[in-house]
Amino acid sequence: MNDLARKFEEQRPRLRAVAYRMLGSVSEAEDAVQEAWLRLSGAHDEVDDLAAWLTTVVARISLNVLRSRKTRAPEPIIDRAEGPSPEHDALLANTIGLAMLVVLETLAPAERVAFVMHDVFGMSFEEVARIVERTPDAARQLASRARRRVQSRGATSDADVAVQRSVVDAFRAAAEQGDFHRLVAVLDPDVVLRADVAGGVEVHGAERVARQASSFSQAGVRRHVVLVNGAPGIVASMDGKPFSVMAFTVRDGKIAEIDIVRDAERLKGVDWSVLE
Repeated sequence: MNDLARKFEEQRPRLRAVAYRMLGSVSEAEDAVQEAWLRLSGAHDEVDDLAAWLTTVVARISLNVLRSRKTRAPEPIIDRAEGPSPEHDALLANTIGLAMLVVLETLAPAERVAFVMHDVFGMSFEEVARIVERTPDAARQLASRARRRVQSRGATSDADVAVQRSVVDAFRAAAEQGDFHRLVAVLDPDVVLRADVAGGVEVHGAERVARQASSFSQAGVRRHVVLVNGAPGIVASMDGKPFSVMAFTVRDGKIAEIDIVRDAERLKGVDWSVLE
């Protein structure tokens, strides 16, 4: 069992990454990985390829969770601006921003599993088919539908983190100074701002979003530049207590999407020590 536990721990970072992409929650991902360990403890004599077996089990557990739960908004992962912790670096391999997780939440459970396992983790459609209990052709169609949805939302940022940071810094400076014209200049004309308040709010267009951002000049609020799911973002705090996370999607040097997280349930699992 000691040898089995060692081998399992070697697989844990990948398994957590799989589960987080499926579920959008670090705590639920940890639960799924722990459940996989319990199942392995009772079936290890039957396992030939440990990595493949565990990946399949975690994917199936995640699929069952997706099917049984109500819609749940994804939880952000916060790191220091200098770079993610080793633990989060493994969790966010093949970078998955908050905007992408928001899109994944709109997919049907089987679509999400097929897309994540094939497009992100390179699993064959024959393997995906066994997880979602469909034929390989049906699994391919599930992934294709999901891919079209993801591509239509354009939820990926420019690859250069330095460019992203400079754009976010420009946004923060203009917002804090209440400079409407500079705000509009840094925003994509079709920018979308989403906030998880009052049942969900969406604001479209550079001028409307810039007006919303003018509230940044509120006295007593501190804004910390951080990484949100591996991309530059902002945490707002007052009297030392964080109350809001802003995640940005930057495309072609402009802010194309802003996701604001203020819901206490989504924020309660965040490690705020990065602000110290």
